[in-house]
Amino acid sequence: MPKAMKYSKEEVVQVAYEIVKEEGIEGINARKIAKKLNASVHPIFNHFENIEELKKAVVEKIVETYHSYMISGKGKEKYYKEMGLSYIKFAKDFPQFFKIMFMNPTKLDAQNFIMSNSVGDEVIRAGQQLTGLPYEEQKKFHVKVWIFTHGIACLVATKTIQLSNQEIEEMLENTVRQMAIGYKFEKENKKK
Repeated sequence: MPKAMKYSKEEVVQVAYEIVKEEGIEGINARKIAKKLNASVHPIFNHFENIEELKKAVVEKIVETYHSYMISGKGKEKYYKEMGLSYIKFAKDFPQFFKIMFMNPTKLDAQNFIMSNSVGDEVIRAGQQLTGLPYEEQKKFHVKVWIFTHGIACLVATKTIQLSNQEIEEMLENTVRQMAIGYKFEKENKKK
């Protein structure tokens, strides 16, 4: 009969997740995880072929955390605004996770980057409720909103500036409203 493992795969991932939360993805190594588990490195490599495989599992858990933040305002009257606030809150609460997901080089343009995860479509649809724009137009408008929101989130994640939750909410709401007015005004003028 095989020997029972002392630590489950989920427990190993959770310990690595906690390390990444504090130190970033580069903080993961077998010895550090083993020390936190108060074990040898064997439980790690019984569940994962290598550290890269464990890192992928941790990133999947990070993405789950992000998704739970983004849908936390679902059903609220101003869901589009809530999603923007949730994006910034995720950056504030989990700066290392935010950096992993949103502050690394890609070859994607802004629209494809936004649509690269399952939240993208939901954000666009929530935005349509605010603006009344057709789906493709909303994607174009959202790129501008996202770039602004992403800027705030980066400043918060890196602690470049300190903003209260109220300041963030007012800034986001006022700027998005002004952007929507400007976007519609520009569109109307192009028709003339």
